[in-house]
Amino acid sequence: MKRPVIVFDLDGTLIDTAPDLLDSLNHCLSGTGLPVVDQSDFKRFVGMGGRVMIERAHAAAQRELAEAEHERLLQLFVEHYSSGIPGKSRPYPGVPEAIARFEKAGYALAICTNKYEAHSVALIEGLGLARHFAAIAGQDTFPFRKPDPRHLLETIELSGGDPARALMVGDSQTDITTAKAAGIPVVAVDFGYTDRHVREFEPSAIISHFDELTLDLAERLLAAAQ
Repeated sequence: MKRPVIVFDLDGTLIDTAPDLLDSLNHCLSGTGLPVVDQSDFKRFVGMGGRVMIERAHAAAQRELAEAEHERLLQLFVEHYSSGIPGKSRPYPGVPEAIARFEKAGYALAICTNKYEAHSVALIEGLGLARHFAAIAGQDTFPFRKPDPRHLLETIELSGGDPARALMVGDSQTDITTAKAAGIPVVAVDFGYTDRHVREFEPSAIISHFDELTLDLAERLLAAAQ
């Protein structure tokens, strides 16, 4: 019998990567004349990857962004970000304890993210967490990505988990939409990288700290989904 599995989003869910993402954004924008993005304003910019962050920065400054310039800036962003992993990024409070809790209970753990796979693996390895995850699937692992439900379903398969006993944990509309399309219950954290409260997207449950991601909550959501 396959194990139950919890699949986590990465940025804004398991790991607070905003400081490094904004550093890379400001690095690639230096010399463009755009204002520096302040860390306190991260929710306006972080999320959906470097390409979208660059678009949002230009939109906020009401500046046109030509395709060639967009590609040039994205390359600078990726080079800067990849050279500094894990940088200032750290797991959110309660993450190590939650990992230990579900491992002890026999769950498989996996990551399904729209971050590049190489960056995701480097981040998790750099933070000393890689041994806990049976699969780490990024935006380029398969020929599809969230919100396509196949991204989540194939991650579960890769982890050796059971799709009929799977739970998604994420921080965004994309995560919630993906899980719903896959027929999988989803827990949303309310501290992630979205400028709209996750309650608007009607997840199965909402938590404000990983201490609230209990075995009881997981088993209740899995039972309700049967």
